Amino acid sequence: MLSHLANPAAFTPPAGHTTRPTLEGWFGMAASTHWLATASAQSVLERGGNAYDAAVAAAFVLHAVEPHLNGPGGDMVALVAPAGRAPVVVDGQGPAPSGATIEHMLGEGLTEVPGSGALAAAVPGAVPALLHVLREHGTWDLDDVWAYALAYLDDGHPAGAQLSSVIATMADHFREHWPSSAALWLRDGGPPRVGDVVTNAAYAATLRRLLASAPRGGDRAARIDAVLEEWRSGFVAAAAVDVAATRHRHSSGGEHVGVIGREDFAAAAVRTEEPLSVDFRGVTVHKAGFWTQGPVLLQALAILDHFPDDHVDPSTALGVHTVAEALKLAMADRDTYYGDAVERTAHVDPRTVLLSPAYAAARAAQIAETASREHRPGDVPGLTAWRAPLTRAGGSAAGIGTGEPTVARDGRTRGDTCHVDVVDRHGNMASLTPSGGWLQSSPTIPSLGFCLGTRLQMTWLDAASPSALRPGTRPRTTLSPTLLSRSGVATSALGTPGGDQQDQWQLLYLLRTIVGGHTPQQAIDAPAFHTTALVGSFWPREWSPAGLVVEDRLGVAVVAELERRGHAVTVADGWSLGRLSAVTRDPVTGRLGAAANARGAQGYAAGR
Repeated sequence: MLSHLANPAAFTPPAGHTTRPTLEGWFGMAASTHWLATASAQSVLERGGNAYDAAVAAAFVLHAVEPHLNGPGGDMVALVAPAGRAPVVVDGQGPAPSGATIEHMLGEGLTEVPGSGALAAAVPGAVPALLHVLREHGTWDLDDVWAYALAYLDDGHPAGAQLSSVIATMADHFREHWPSSAALWLRDGGPPRVGDVVTNAAYAATLRRLLASAPRGGDRAARIDAVLEEWRSGFVAAAAVDVAATRHRHSSGGEHVGVIGREDFAAAAVRTEEPLSVDFRGVTVHKAGFWTQGPVLLQALAILDHFPDDHVDPSTALGVHTVAEALKLAMADRDTYYGDAVERTAHVDPRTVLLSPAYAAARAAQIAETASREHRPGDVPGLTAWRAPLTRAGGSAAGIGTGEPTVARDGRTRGDTCHVDVVDRHGNMASLTPSGGWLQSSPTIPSLGFCLGTRLQMTWLDAASPSALRPGTRPRTTLSPTLLSRSGVATSALGTPGGDQQDQWQLLYLLRTIVGGHTPQQAIDAPAFHTTALVGSFWPREWSPAGLVVEDRLGVAVVAELERRGHAVTVADGWSLGRLSAVTRDPVTGRLGAAANARGAQGYAAGR
């Protein structure tokens, strides 16, 4: 095992200047996938709110300004680290409704859960989880937190290129099949143009009606509880269930009704848990459990800890090869063993095996000089190995509105989901990844101004799968925020949109900052890559043996060497992969930092 000491001179810093500086200061920092969310979070900090007031305000702003990437009908996973306390996972991944069974799907003539439409809807968990974060860790009243989102819902925000493009892509489908979505998103018969002001009066009215259910003046926590109860058992649940029960077009091409019921809303509860963690080169990396894909990052780090520094440099052919092969091994374990029930039903605790040094050493020994073209899960006594179907990429066409709006497998940008990081001067830190319920998921609920999500498409209609569709269980989510600590003190919050790529892109960032000594902005700006040699989490669930997507800035020589090693390389635009943001805090000096992705010209950091 190598020494867990970072070597600041291990990697060559990226050529040229960074797109932006890594921000530094002592007051507070925020970074996100949209500048309006970042600005709102920083405004909250400036007005005396803490990191959790700021993060929740920013997350609701993302509902307003990035409705094609997330929504209140979706999901969220968060990691929070209150100053002086251990980090906590906040689970905003709702479960499958009581009527969402394998038998029901098969009875509808389906062989997999559709990628769009209400049959794919898990119980919405994003809003309850955000309210939990605010209640337990924040200081502000809900009116003040929601004021930022309400301003953008009422007064509008300029449509970006991605939002305009997504609505344009969906326009005919809205007109023909989802008229309630056409009524909300098509103005004067067509999609908004870039720069047009976009509003959402229906969602604004929903927030105000929720606030009215708990008149201002009472106990702050009790008021949040009252709003949450109205969400779960009042008009929100009633309206969502009514629309889901109306027959509508799904991505399968068929007409179906959803199975979500009011009792599903009422029964769903926000869960919290201790994160999983591994130590890598002196840094403790914290992730959510095996009901997410988060442990993939931990497994990959544990495997790579068995290699010298020059083998894990993501800017060289040797480094790209080694990192990609480690990711393929970890992802094969994800496809085979991860799921909501694994920690409760397995004969062994998966943490004691999949995250053990001995297992990591055995997996590291499987990495050869050339790329593997096999799907290679490990042999784990006590865990039931399930073989996921290996559907070759290109064999099926995606239906309208399906999948996650992320980077396509061929490297072409289709959009993203969302992420927010905040740290305040007290040392409170939050990493939030909200997603799902984007406007192309299912028909808009007219009285609410948003739609249900499609996270159940990540489940399998095979009872043997660890991520099988089962009522009351969570689909294995790709949402995967990260917290770092040293000696028990939180030092960084980070994350990225990107579906199956989330932990892959975060791994590159960690290698470059922890091993390579790069600044956060240098690491975010550096050329990115990801493997597609995994079973896709989203419909149509494709697998690409030896597939590797790289930004062209890695260079012709690196690409040629990767191809010589047997990787099936797709070269993407030089600024198309990775959507990272991060905030940092030096535990000794209290100095804060922040950095955000420049790709797409939408993510920004702010602070002082």
